[in-house]
Amino acid sequence: MNTEIKDNWTQIIEFLKENYDVIDVLYRTWILPLEVISESDTDAMIAIDEARQGDIINLIDKRYKIPLQTSIEAITGKSVEIEFVSKKSVPENEGVSSYYNTEDVKTKSIEEKYPFLRSGQSFVNFVVSSSNQLAHAAAVAVAENPNGQMYNPLFLYSGPGLGKTHLMHSISRYIIENHPEYKIRYTTSENFTNDVVTSIRESKSNNKSAMTELRDKYRNVDVLLIDDIQFIIDKESTLQEFFHTFEELFQTGRQLVISSDKPPSEMDGLEDRYKTRFASGLPVDIKPPDYETALAILMQKQDESDVKLSNDILSYIASNARHSIRELKGAYNKVILFSKLTRSSEDITLDMAENALKDFISDNAEIRLTAEYIIDIVCSHFHVDKDILLSDRRTDELVYPRQIAMYLCSQYTSLTQQVIAQKLKRKNHTTVQHGVKKIKDSLPVDNELQMDIIMLKKKLNVN
Repeated sequence: MNTEIKDNWTQIIEFLKENYDVIDVLYRTWILPLEVISESDTDAMIAIDEARQGDIINLIDKRYKIPLQTSIEAITGKSVEIEFVSKKSVPENEGVSSYYNTEDVKTKSIEEKYPFLRSGQSFVNFVVSSSNQLAHAAAVAVAENPNGQMYNPLFLYSGPGLGKTHLMHSISRYIIENHPEYKIRYTTSENFTNDVVTSIRESKSNNKSAMTELRDKYRNVDVLLIDDIQFIIDKESTLQEFFHTFEELFQTGRQLVISSDKPPSEMDGLEDRYKTRFASGLPVDIKPPDYETALAILMQKQDESDVKLSNDILSYIASNARHSIRELKGAYNKVILFSKLTRSSEDITLDMAENALKDFISDNAEIRLTAEYIIDIVCSHFHVDKDILLSDRRTDELVYPRQIAMYLCSQYTSLTQQVIAQKLKRKNHTTVQHGVKKIKDSLPVDNELQMDIIMLKKKLNVN
């Protein structure tokens, strides 16, 4: 069996990173998880692991196909044609390959037939990270198995602009493309309310079939998705109609997907019976993007733009505008517009970008960091489980990030060393004292430590 590419894979991707200026966060997110599935003298099949990377097959193909082919030739001498595939589409785990391979062909006709679908919102371009990984995985599971047996209802909740609607449209698009035998309906709470009000009004005008038509519209489906359910809580007639619709679909084993700005348990004004029903499947939250996710989203936006921003500018935006994906993209678009309106022949600089965003990002905004948040960011950066970091284990792989967490807590919170010790579950403050001193003494001479601290400070949005 020909395995020359697979045998030299580490050298190949390191060559790619060095010669095509792939920054660390993108290298770890998009390149390291790639896997050689098969190869010959002329072809190679590379698998993308959705569980770690998300559905980014089109992005990887567009951005890295030629550089990867060049890197393979440089290391092995073989000139091959690469095909990127979903890991799930390899023979032992078939099921979704048709979705990836045919999406571009289907997009136009599908969006003409289903006008509610938003262009560009699919699993393919949803950037997956620790902040949304569970929500993404649950959405994919429901999309692949829309028979009401997986998570029913799937209840997605988060603040505005964090990707709930993107996932709702991704589920819809996937089912339409891969399960045409399922009848689906997507709606917003506003549209549902308008339909209920119209039906009530027409019923009072002697149109006795109005309510029947409304119920057929929403109950004669296999999958119902309703966005921003919180807006119907104070509308009694609408809420009653939705609850009866919910019960009809739920009791007959049909799939429901609901989104809200908060979990069912925190929806004030909602009766307990509704809260119980909404929470009976899988309630899952989406958190604001971390620095790495924000940067990956911006890099994806950059691929779609004819204006290229430097890594410094992208890093600045990712560090300062990540309360929501909507805010992040808004900041990016503002810099792009600014550059188009003001630049002459030179590229836009970081100073120009900061000027464009001076009303968008406040330099004087008060930064409030907690020890818990710092510990979470450190764990995410080093890919260490929080419970393990806070355990009694003393391996080098744990002592290093633990001491960095101590150092950052001492630098960017007002906590005493005794309190920091408690937060990190250390026995006394002398452990923190030693850890902070170790980092301070090593910083001037340890390049790897310097890079880790720089990256963590960017993630924490501190100077």
